[in-house]
Amino acid sequence: MFPTLQDLLGPWAPPLETHGFFVALGLGAAGIVFLIERRRRGVTDPRVAYLVLGALVGAAILSRLGTWAQHIDLTKNRDLVSQLTHGNASILSALVGAWLGVHVAKKIVGYRDRSGDLFAPAVAIAMAIGRFGCLFTERPGTPTGAGWGIVLDPAAAARVGSPAGVPLHPSFVYEIAFHAAAFCLLWFWLRHRDIAAGETLTLYIAAYGIFRFFVEFVRGNDIAWLGLTRPQLFLIVTIPLLLARIVWKARRGAFPLIPRRTPSEQHA
Repeated sequence: MFPTLQDLLGPWAPPLETHGFFVALGLGAAGIVFLIERRRRGVTDPRVAYLVLGALVGAAILSRLGTWAQHIDLTKNRDLVSQLTHGNASILSALVGAWLGVHVAKKIVGYRDRSGDLFAPAVAIAMAIGRFGCLFTERPGTPTGAGWGIVLDPAAAARVGSPAGVPLHPSFVYEIAFHAAAFCLLWFWLRHRDIAAGETLTLYIAAYGIFRFFVEFVRGNDIAWLGLTRPQLFLIVTIPLLLARIVWKARRGAFPLIPRRTPSEQHA
């Protein structure tokens, strides 16, 4: 694997952490996309900047706290300071943290408009780019017989805790493809549809939740309970809530791309 850009690109590259570099690159791209969409929608309220700040702070904090309780015996877990500074980060926890951060910021500054449509394409492009950092530095996935599997040498395998010399599922490539496709769908189609305010983000997060639940089977994460990983246990609770919201909003005409049944059709 490639912990620094020099490991990835050669000695001419700056000695930056690979994962952090791609996360920063993704955030930069997200910022550009956010500003373009903000201008297109004519959003001029300066308080929107506080929503972005709330999203970043919430994501940074909860991404670490979401992986804190690794052991039932709490004495085996890191203390909170160590967890916030050196603990593992979870993208699912980061998304929850960003959502909470935006809502806290809205309460503080008194912003009442829905903002999900501003964030949806920006989050998708940030995820697509940021996952390259995971691809180059983290455990790829479970063994696969497919020809596109990633084969690690002994040193790289020892570093990430995967078997050496065995084709492994490129699970992060699957995620990059998903988020890139989601960004294209959001950017070129959904944002131009007459969808209820804020709901494109709901559609994107629900789709990612379902995708992530199934890709977890080839991610190689530790099994936590009932044959499921920790992310799957989280998603098995949250996905039904998101789908229930989508169905509830659809029945109220929030998604014109979904044909509504006429009264005669309903009683046919």
